[in-house]
Amino acid sequence: MALAVRTPRFQPRPASISAPTTPASTSLAAGNARPRPCAGAAVRASPFTEATSSSRYRRDAWSYAADGSSNSASPSSAAAAAAGRRDDEIALQLPELRRLLDVLRASRGRGAEEGGGPGRVALVGTGPGDPELLTLKAVRAIEAADLVLYDRLVSNDVLDLVGEGARLLYVGKTAGYHSRTQEEIHELLLSFAEAGANVVRLKGGDPLVFGRGGEEMDFLQQQGIKVEVIPGITSASGIAAELGIPLTHRGVATRFLTGHSRNGGTDPLYVAGNAADPDTTLVVYMGLSTLPSLAPKLMKHGLPPDTPAVAVERGTTPQQRTVFASLKDLVDEVKSADLVSPTLIIIGKVVSLSPFWVESSEHDALKVQSSYANEAR
Repeated sequence: MALAVRTPRFQPRPASISAPTTPASTSLAAGNARPRPCAGAAVRASPFTEATSSSRYRRDAWSYAADGSSNSASPSSAAAAAAGRRDDEIALQLPELRRLLDVLRASRGRGAEEGGGPGRVALVGTGPGDPELLTLKAVRAIEAADLVLYDRLVSNDVLDLVGEGARLLYVGKTAGYHSRTQEEIHELLLSFAEAGANVVRLKGGDPLVFGRGGEEMDFLQQQGIKVEVIPGITSASGIAAELGIPLTHRGVATRFLTGHSRNGGTDPLYVAGNAADPDTTLVVYMGLSTLPSLAPKLMKHGLPPDTPAVAVERGTTPQQRTVFASLKDLVDEVKSADLVSPTLIIIGKVVSLSPFWVESSEHDALKVQSSYANEAR
């Protein structure tokens, strides 16, 4: 396996997907308009909002301020999150949340005399992480927000666009720690919208693709709240395009899957059997933990072991790392590279159309030649 920094290459490469060149498994760091680093402690720092990150508590400090004037979060709030005590953390935030609601309701009461009404909610997709992939409509909504409820996979660079007068509140989820249940997120959206706030719900990727945006939209509309959906570039589209992998190709179908098991645990998907079609591209969201079960199941059901595949960690961000490998080697290579969430997985012939697939093949050929040369000495 080799790690390398790559700059983008946008020139087309003639290729036939019917006969891909299958390299020995290789991991590469791929680039967009800037190189994607691939090693070092600073590189491993997350571009997203992790539950216990200092950036989160700087943004959310207002919600922990007992008197509404503190500029820093209470140490007890960070300790509660670090220990996974979500109930304790919510209790610390409640006084300030209620205070803000009271201010908004009072303001709405004054506005009602002039014909004002309830606020509105915008479900905004922020794309896979690169702020330059935001739509102009998304930027305008973010800049005009009174309150921003944001998920874990909204990048720090995107959050920097929020206006100085807006309040931010983290409602992200990660394995083992949900800062809010989905029902609690619904109630927060409803309460602040009814109080007259312009609420923006920020989600990574597209809000209606594996983001539970449909549930939030349905709940709010049933309560009479106006909801605007602002689409974002879903991770599959943004990451695949950056790597030169066409998600749609003549003669090849595409299937989007979530790697989460319905019943939890490491068992992947009930659809793995009928998903094992050599003429179908599989795009797996949130599949890092279930990949060791999914890959052998796909091969057992008939997907060729040499099927090209790629796993992309933190795609389109400066911390992007990419592992190209045949399906039979993918699990070992991902484990060796120590990829972390979020990681998108693409399996299928079209992966061989990426210029980085060719580079990985050439790199391995040179590595083998070098090995033979050393043995001959």
